[in-house]
Amino acid sequence: MSAGGFRMADVSGKPVTRRRALASGKIMVGREAFQHLEQGTLPKGDALGLAEIAGLQAAKQTPSLIPLCHPISLNRVSVRTVLHAHEQAVEVLCLAEIAERTGVEMEALTGASVALLTIWDLVKPINPALEITATQLLYKSGGKTDEWTNPAGLHPEARKLLDEH
Repeated sequence: MSAGGFRMADVSGKPVTRRRALASGKIMVGREAFQHLEQGTLPKGDALGLAEIAGLQAAKQTPSLIPLCHPISLNRVSVRTVLHAHEQAVEVLCLAEIAERTGVEMEALTGASVALLTIWDLVKPINPALEITATQLLYKSGGKTDEWTNPAGLHPEARKLLDEH
């Protein structure tokens, strides 16, 4: 073991199971930027579409970004952006799925986080006073815990994304 005591968890004895994880987060963008997002008129282009692509790419790159994260072969990643006019915010949902010996939570969280950062990058010319908030795991299934849902529950858009897959 290294001086820091770091080691990758040994998952070789675990059974391969279908595992899913759903993560979410929000970015508060303000009135003017929200209007540009709704209308697709940001100076750098379609922030929501690009954020979804960035989230997909990020989920696939998770093992190269987070030390000790197992390299896994994702079966599916879905990223969805949801506009919340009353909060002037964009919520990002990222669902990741595998059939493996280890979970897929970090991939879902990484996908959601990078999608949020992509929105930040594209919105900052309109409003640099942005805030990313509420990044969290909403749901996971597979493995020894079988199924777990965040104690706050799943809102309709999150439930819909889970039910589609």
